[in-house]
Amino acid sequence: MAEREHEHVRVAVIGSGFGGLGAAVRLRRAGITDFVVLERREAVGGTWHDNSYPGCACDVPSHLYSFSFAPNPQWPRSFSGQPHIRAYLERVTDTFGLRQHIRFNCEVQQLTWDTDELHWVIETGQGTLTADLVVSATGPLSDPKIPDIPGLDGFKGKVFHSAQWDHDYDLRGKRIAMIGTGASAIQIVPAIQPTVGRLTLFQRTPAWVMPRVDRRITGVERWLHTMLPATRYLRRQLLWGIRELQVSAFTKRPAELGLVQRLAAAHMKRVIKDPQTRRQLTPDYRIGCKRILLSNDFYPALTKENVDLVASGLREVRGSTLVAADGTETEADAIIFGTGFHVTDMPIAKKVKGANGTTLAEEWKEGMEALRGASAAGFPNFLTIIGPNTGLGNSSMILMIEAQLNYMVDFVRQLDTLGGKVALDARPAAVRAWNQHLQERMKRTVWNTGGCDSWYLDANGRNTTVWPGTTSEFRKVTKEVRLEEYEVLRAAARQGAQQREAAA
Repeated sequence: MAEREHEHVRVAVIGSGFGGLGAAVRLRRAGITDFVVLERREAVGGTWHDNSYPGCACDVPSHLYSFSFAPNPQWPRSFSGQPHIRAYLERVTDTFGLRQHIRFNCEVQQLTWDTDELHWVIETGQGTLTADLVVSATGPLSDPKIPDIPGLDGFKGKVFHSAQWDHDYDLRGKRIAMIGTGASAIQIVPAIQPTVGRLTLFQRTPAWVMPRVDRRITGVERWLHTMLPATRYLRRQLLWGIRELQVSAFTKRPAELGLVQRLAAAHMKRVIKDPQTRRQLTPDYRIGCKRILLSNDFYPALTKENVDLVASGLREVRGSTLVAADGTETEADAIIFGTGFHVTDMPIAKKVKGANGTTLAEEWKEGMEALRGASAAGFPNFLTIIGPNTGLGNSSMILMIEAQLNYMVDFVRQLDTLGGKVALDARPAAVRAWNQHLQERMKRTVWNTGGCDSWYLDANGRNTTVWPGTTSEFRKVTKEVRLEEYEVLRAAARQGAQQREAAA
């Protein structure tokens, strides 16, 4: 990138998962071609590139877990596996001619706002460039979190996270310790159980598990979806509509989830016959407070002779011995962490230095907050895709991403309309008002009242992750940029000092 050392682009997109590729498509469709996508890996896919563990699949129906502008009539199953989702993203990349914009193995090291020039200075592993607008699409499930376990450094066996699976390590006949019982673990356990020598599952907090209504999509269905696009559209709308109707139970009337909880309990009881094991696997919080998991083979795997459940978190490691919080000791050859990601403390935030000379992480030390999930005060012309309070508890994140892409396109349009060298900086009062409104709505949701400590909550106990409403509502509030919520910044012709305008 030596010849590009002083390169300037109109837009820099960080990441090439669903958010980054979606941003690239929408920019091109809006007639904007002066942009780059900076990807730290060697291929597109984001979390669907990194997570390649055995059994990896999506828990959102395939026809809803895809872009509306790039439907896939050939999904093989109701719930698709990681290889098919990653292949879909590769096809989107090629179909929309995005490869020419992507720079692989190009990790962003620092972003700094230049107040005089009104642009971002982006330092990467391949050199430095500047951009008028930065769109951060790194996503919340991009940086694995491994807990600080005393003695882990002295473990002589193999250690890795589910999102950094070591495919060269042969699990056959080995004593494996699986740490965690979240969305990744319940897929990994049944996938590796038949081949390992012994599998010990360390469970800190049990999860509610519902049946996975998965099946092969027939050739006739795929033919219909290809030849008659209306059938494909109707299928997607039906899936979407069902989930929209469910939202009020999560956000307004958690008591209505009682029936769902009974179904989950019955799902467990059908397989787990031992009362003691059932007690260990039964959560003490309302269903929905944590992410509801889907699996038909997790509980059967736990009944196998070579599987042990330790209903206690991992406390320390002594050589090859793993000691649980309840004192249970287990010998292991390998430790696999299924312990989630840095969600409420996005690592990219440490690398972004705004107009006040502080990083986004510093500004967010009391909790993440951004205007309409996209704009943080003091960080002009910086937009986040899948930002604070844009997550979902029961539907497809692609719907939220597309709403945020609408906001991004209108943001660019507003910059064009204002003309000249200009930037938009979210007003602190607007950010505060938006987030106070969200947190007020959050009080009655199942995520805040359900009695659990989930990854939706930050260190201060605030829910900075989930959107407390429907996807259609979010699409409405992100349809356009409201200039009254921003300060307009312009560079003075002579002094180079920025001027602030009262937005119309």
